[in-house]
Amino acid sequence: MIATTTSVDLSDPGLWSRPDLADLMDTLRAEAPVRRTDTAQDGPVWSVMSYELASAVLTDAATYSSTSGSLLGSGAGQCPVGAGRMMALTDPPRHRELRAPVLPFFSAKGVRGYRERLEQIATAAIGDAVARGEADLVQTVATVPLAVMCDLLGIAEQDRAMVVEVCDQAFLGRTPEERRAGHQQLIPYLFTQVMQRRVNPGEDLISAAATHRVAGRPLPVEDVVLNLDNIVVGGVQTVRHTAAMGIWALMQHPEHWAALAEGRVDPDSATDELLRWTSVGLHVLRTATRRVELGGHTVEAGDRVVVWTWPANHDPAAFDRPRELRLDRSPNRHLALGVGPHYCIGAQLAKAELGAIYRALLTRVRTIELAGEPEYNSSIINFGFDRLPVRLHAR
Repeated sequence: MIATTTSVDLSDPGLWSRPDLADLMDTLRAEAPVRRTDTAQDGPVWSVMSYELASAVLTDAATYSSTSGSLLGSGAGQCPVGAGRMMALTDPPRHRELRAPVLPFFSAKGVRGYRERLEQIATAAIGDAVARGEADLVQTVATVPLAVMCDLLGIAEQDRAMVVEVCDQAFLGRTPEERRAGHQQLIPYLFTQVMQRRVNPGEDLISAAATHRVAGRPLPVEDVVLNLDNIVVGGVQTVRHTAAMGIWALMQHPEHWAALAEGRVDPDSATDELLRWTSVGLHVLRTATRRVELGGHTVEAGDRVVVWTWPANHDPAAFDRPRELRLDRSPNRHLALGVGPHYCIGAQLAKAELGAIYRALLTRVRTIELAGEPEYNSSIINFGFDRLPVRLHAR
């Protein structure tokens, strides 16, 4: 089959805030669920847009490798820092070795034991915003995963204000330079913490990663720090963007807000549907390890393959009436948190955090209205709002 090449650059962040996005994605998917796409930064890639083929790519780590990069943005032919050393940038069995020490912190049992504390964090964050009357919803919801990460990492009370400030800059900075400066402060702090806890370990996530051994040897300190930074980034970014975009969706569908508030919809089901609907992690990158047939096209070894999560999660072949926000959707096997070996390690915790945020809002807030123009970010890694100014009316 001759490759279909689109003039639409799917790596353009502005594309994903277009009002005709659903129409455009339906058209592109129907024309060719796999197509060649010329991207501004990374050159030509294979774009996968259907649910079936997206799932096939993500579940076959032997054919579609993460080692050369899991996200666009490194540049054509370039590998990101940490390739082969981070969970996100390794394949099994190495991937499983890196997941092992931190997995208990994100297990269903671990999350259940943390729920009371999580509810307190979310209630406090929403309560502060309600007391002010007006708030930037992105900043408000971001305080929840930041506090959760401080708990999991075992950050000392006297360091928390500094860590939150640095993370704010790293994750909420308005420019790439601001965000880079934040990470340049976060990584040395994590390095110091890893070194200290190799000597005096505790019960926290840093200690578990710092003392983990593979084949009898501890992981290199640099690898531990890279993985911790990756966990913090993923844990904070995904939750804050999904929460803000999910609340925006509920603002646009007041009938669903009412159904949730009145207990007519299961909150867990609603959380999954809002994950599918928003699909803030817009893409996942893989590299073909061999020549393979994909969607009628021949993909050569070394070719980059990009799964586009949003169109896959709105594929009518996989979801009944995908353009409708249906909080009671069942089944709902969305790909917002991945599938296969790289299924999000923090999926259980992320869902619990989102549920706690939504419950706190429904308990404390009668209505939400815009208090200014929403501003979308310029990211295809975690797409969402830079600012969502709102006015909160208390119950």
